[in-house]
Amino acid sequence: MRTSFTPEQLRDPEIGEANGILETCVHYGFCTNTCPTYVLTRDENESPRGRIDLIREMLEQGGAPKPETVRHLDSCLSCLSCMSTCAAKVDYAHLIDRARVHVERHHRRPFFDRLMRASLATVLTRPRLFRAALALGQAAKPFRGLMPARLAPLFDMLPSRAAGQFLDPAVFAGTRPARKRVALLAGCAQQALNGNINAATIRLLQRLGCDVVVATDAGCCGSLSLHMGKEDAARALARQNIEAWLREKEFYGLDAVVINASGCGTTVKDYGHLLARDTELSSAAATIASLARDVSEVLAELGFAVADKKPAYRVAYHDPCSMQHGQKVARQPRALLREAGFEVLDIPERHFCCGSAGTYNLLQPGTAAQLGARKAGHIASTDPDIVVTGNIGCIIQIQRHSRIPVVHTVELLDWATGGPTPPSLVGTTLREPIAKAANQPSSTGATDPGSPGFW
Repeated sequence: MRTSFTPEQLRDPEIGEANGILETCVHYGFCTNTCPTYVLTRDENESPRGRIDLIREMLEQGGAPKPETVRHLDSCLSCLSCMSTCAAKVDYAHLIDRARVHVERHHRRPFFDRLMRASLATVLTRPRLFRAALALGQAAKPFRGLMPARLAPLFDMLPSRAAGQFLDPAVFAGTRPARKRVALLAGCAQQALNGNINAATIRLLQRLGCDVVVATDAGCCGSLSLHMGKEDAARALARQNIEAWLREKEFYGLDAVVINASGCGTTVKDYGHLLARDTELSSAAATIASLARDVSEVLAELGFAVADKKPAYRVAYHDPCSMQHGQKVARQPRALLREAGFEVLDIPERHFCCGSAGTYNLLQPGTAAQLGARKAGHIASTDPDIVVTGNIGCIIQIQRHSRIPVVHTVELLDWATGGPTPPSLVGTTLREPIAKAANQPSSTGATDPGSPGFW
C-alpha cells in the first residue's frame, strides 16, 4: 500500500511504525472472509482491509478522526484471525492498537461512552473492586427495567455465578526436588469471576514439581486498557509487573511466567514491543516477554500422569482467538486433554471469535450476541458433554449462550490428575461414553490443529 505521510510525520516513531505496517498490505483480501464483522455485515469497512485504509487516512490527516472511522475501528474485535490468513503477514495487531491510541487521544466521545470506558478500565483491572461491582449489579438486576437502555447489556452479561478467590503474594511449594520455579499471573477479572482457575493451576503445577510464586506488586497485565487505546495506563501496569517479576528472577530465579488467561498471555508476550522505547525497562521487558508461557505450554513441557482416569467424555475444545491467532498455541491444549483420556472435538468454524474479546461484549453487545449465538450453535453440533477453553472471557461468553457446562482447560486437567471436580460440573450428570472400536476413526476433526481450520 502506498502512503503519503510527510517527512515530519515519519519522524514520529509511532507513525513510522504504522507506516511500515501499512506499506506491507497488498490488499489480497484473504483476510475478509475470516473476519467475523465482515462476514456478518459484508461491509468492506468492517473488514481488516477496509479498516487498514481507514487507519491510513486517519493517521495521514492527523487530528480528530471522522466519527464513521471511529465506529468501524470500535467494531473490530482484535481477534487477529486476519493475521492467521494474511499472505503478506501484515502486523494488524499493532496497527489497530496504534489506531485506537490515536482515537483515544484525538476523538471526544459522548459523555456516556467516556464514562463507560473509564469505568471498565478502572473496575475490571482491580479484582476486589470488580467483585464488589458484581455483587452490586446482582442486587440491582431486579430493577433492570428502570435502568437506562445503554446499561441493559451490562446486566445481561452478569454471570449467574461468580466464585471470586483472591491471591495474595505467596510461594506455593511443589514436590521436591523442584523442577521449575514459575511466577503465576493471578489476573484481575478472572480472580473475581472464577478463582478456581488459579487454584487448579497452582495444584497442577505443584503436583508436577513447580514452586509457584505470586509476586508482590504484580497485577493486571494491561491488555484491557491497551485495547481501549489507553496506552499510558497499559504501560504503567506492564512496568509494575516487569519490575515485580524481575525481582523474583534476580533474587530467586524464575523459569517462566505462567499465564492461564490467553488474552493476558498475548499481551505479556508482547511486553518487549509495548515498552520498546522505554529507555529504562526495554531490555527487562523483552526478558519477561521471553519467559511468558501459556499454562498449557508449561504443562506440555512437564508432562503428567493421570491419577484418577475419568471416562472418555466428549470435550469440545474452543480456541480462544488470543491463543490460536495471537500466540499460535493450538496443539498443546488438545494433546493434554487427550493424554488425560478425554475425546477432544474440534468445533466447526473454530477460527471465529465467540464475541467476548476483552470488553467487546460490553461495548458492542449486539455484534457480540450474534457471534456468541453462532459459536454456541457450532458447539452444539459436535454433541459434546463439556466445553473446554483457556480464557475466562470466552468461558463467560459461551456460558451465556450455551447450556453445556464450560470449564477451563486446567480445571479439567486438575480433575483428571487427582484434583476436585470443577465447580461447573458439580451437580451435572454426564453421559457414559460409548466404547469405540480400535479401528474407528477419531471424531476430533480432520484439520491440522495447528492451522486456523477454516470451514
